[in-house]
Amino acid sequence: MAPTTTSDAASDAPSEKGETPLRSRIFADLTPLRSSPDYRRLWCGNTISWMGQQMTALAVSLQVYAITKSTFSVGLVGLCSLVPLIVFGLYGGAIADTVDRRKLGLFSAMGATVMSVVLATAALAGYHHVWLLYTVVALQAVCFAMNAPARSSMIPRLLPTEQLPAANALSSLTTNLGLMGGPMLGGVIVGLWGYQAAYLIDVAAFSAALYAMWRLPAMRPEQGDGPRRRASVLDGLRFLATRPNLRMTFFSDLAAMVLAQPRALFPAIAVLWFAGDAKTVGLLVAAPAVGAVLGGLFSGWLGGIRRHGLAILLAVACWGAAIASFGLSRHLWLGLFFLAVAGCADTVSMVFRHTMLQAAAPDNMRGRLQGVFIVVVAGGPRLGDFLAGSAADLTSPAVAVVGGGVACILVVTALGLGRRAFARYDARDPQA
Repeated sequence: MAPTTTSDAASDAPSEKGETPLRSRIFADLTPLRSSPDYRRLWCGNTISWMGQQMTALAVSLQVYAITKSTFSVGLVGLCSLVPLIVFGLYGGAIADTVDRRKLGLFSAMGATVMSVVLATAALAGYHHVWLLYTVVALQAVCFAMNAPARSSMIPRLLPTEQLPAANALSSLTTNLGLMGGPMLGGVIVGLWGYQAAYLIDVAAFSAALYAMWRLPAMRPEQGDGPRRRASVLDGLRFLATRPNLRMTFFSDLAAMVLAQPRALFPAIAVLWFAGDAKTVGLLVAAPAVGAVLGGLFSGWLGGIRRHGLAILLAVACWGAAIASFGLSRHLWLGLFFLAVAGCADTVSMVFRHTMLQAAAPDNMRGRLQGVFIVVVAGGPRLGDFLAGSAADLTSPAVAVVGGGVACILVVTALGLGRRAFARYDARDPQA
């Protein structure tokens, strides 16, 4: 290894005035990984296991199509996961506010591992039945709905508040790298060695998440004032109803995902606008993820932002503007650029929305709010797909996309004007 030069060391070290190094302000801030061994293990384990889960998701879709030769049957795979995510997302958050979150995370990860073992065993035995695949997918979604609120609620206990934006940027990087790389690796592995290989790799990948959870300390939720009692989903919703800043994080995300979600129109757009084929659809689907990954890689500057509410409003408006611009473009690479910009804006919005939920909510409510977050993230884009498809049938894809982007801008502007305190939210004094 080459020795570190004086100039290199100077570029990485803080200045005498305590300023953040330029390199840290540009690239993803790795401080959470360096400062907390527990968080580092948790992030690495989640990154590895998430990649394996995305490989399995693709392998299941391929196997369902190989058995049925029906795209409708493949579509039912998504429904089998969506319903448990919505139903058990809220319930999993309530459990995370009641029990030791480490144990909940560990047991739910073990459950997901067992489901991957079932898939691998069935594939090795030549037991190819769609009902089994649907059942396993639904149970995997239940495990995820239990695991995600517990895991997210742990982060503020492992890191100081000022490191939460950096941690959430790293989480977004994990999510989007998995969404990009997992299906590609899964397709290659299934093509070379069959479905069972992808499922077995997923089992091995889960061991990283299990190890990370095993090494964590006990994490029982902190109790607020009053007698200790079992956490209630309704109590969490009542709490959210009295916290306007936290409600705004959900409303702003719904404005983007419901009103300006063109994903369902990509097959038609690829043909009508760009005279393309399935490869063109693949590029359109991948472009927002590429932008999201770039947003995560170059997220160092997010740590210096204190007005999180204003940043969310601007990021959502940028999403809407990018989607509307995509609707006006008729050159493929220009359209892909606008979709990438939208993906980058979504990463910025997600980082600050997640940070506000973690910093402004009391510890004994974080699980339930993360459960609501799962429901919004899972349900919002699906509702957006339905709205975009309906609007395109009634008018045209161009009107649906451009109109959705403009509607997103108008709604988020109205939200900001209606709740001006949200734009003044200061991370140094988080108020729910």
